[in-house]
Amino acid sequence: MLIGVPKEIKNHEYRVGMVPASVRELVAHGHSVVVEHNAGIGIGFTDADYEAAGAKILATADEVFAKAEMIVKVKEPQAVERARLREGQILFTYLHLAPDLPQTEDLIKSKATCIAYETVTSNSGGLPLLAPMSEVAGRMSIQAGATALQKANGGRGMLLGGVPGVEPAKVVIIGGGVVGANAAMMAVGMGAETIVLDRNVDVLRRLITQFGTSIQTVFSSQDAIERHVLEADLVIGGVLIPGAAAPKLVTADMVKRMKPGAAIVDVAIDQGGCFETAKATTHADPTYIVDDVVHYCVANMPGAVPRTSTFALNNATLPFIIELANKGAKKALADNVHLRAGLNVHQGKVTYKPVAEGFGMEYVPAEKALGL
Repeated sequence: MLIGVPKEIKNHEYRVGMVPASVRELVAHGHSVVVEHNAGIGIGFTDADYEAAGAKILATADEVFAKAEMIVKVKEPQAVERARLREGQILFTYLHLAPDLPQTEDLIKSKATCIAYETVTSNSGGLPLLAPMSEVAGRMSIQAGATALQKANGGRGMLLGGVPGVEPAKVVIIGGGVVGANAAMMAVGMGAETIVLDRNVDVLRRLITQFGTSIQTVFSSQDAIERHVLEADLVIGGVLIPGAAAPKLVTADMVKRMKPGAAIVDVAIDQGGCFETAKATTHADPTYIVDDVVHYCVANMPGAVPRTSTFALNNATLPFIIELANKGAKKALADNVHLRAGLNVHQGKVTYKPVAEGFGMEYVPAEKALGL
């Protein structure tokens, strides 16, 4: 199969779909790889590095999309990229369709086979291609929140861990999954008072096993969320409903009543955000203020540490890329139920139920769309 790796074009997105080592693996399996000029330059890989791994360098994204049977990316395709997709082509990347009707409509029109990293599953019921970026985003959320709390950035002027004789900041983390656990790890490490809310008692038990009495765990209810958010200096939103829009757990009224200068980091913004006042921002302009509360809502947080993120992502995606290349899309999707869970759009049909329901579109199960 001929696999194409275009350069990412989203604002301040320096990650790349495949590193040279991944290219080398595919070439060893008998496949061909074309890479857009300077696709990996943001993480320190030159065209020569890719050529040494066996790739061919193409001057433009138009050429990559035109030649490749499968496109491997990181972020959801932008409008200009979606226009390049064609019927039968495989697109393997993060899609986050739930809050993005224009993208969904364009992918339907393209009749391409569109597989989303974020809905591929595992034997344990996890999301193996989302997990590495959730780990990065969870850890970054505390760094971003600590910066947002600085007075020059509109914050309360607090140090997360305080100093001897001065109370630390109170960090409230909504959601105890991969994002929440990694955020808690960083918050505890920086000495903050850390509270994690989740509706799954087993998740709370796991967090106590991991962190002991370094954190407080609270069963998540409307009352608990309101009480702790209003007391918080920093609130992290790490709620995920796979493939669906995030629930708005923190209302605009709650935000209005938060401490002046408090900060919010909405890691769920890729799926629409779990704060009613959240709107997607970029690394170029990451924060804004609503009712004296600093909001950090960057939609591609791991893009700020692209080298770490790209390697972490490639470790997870490479086995699936090889499987798709070796077998072709239909057989790979037929043989692997977990990869099939990642199929969101196929030949003009929406094959992921939460997306179809969210937009009032017809849902066609993946098995039916594939003719299995």
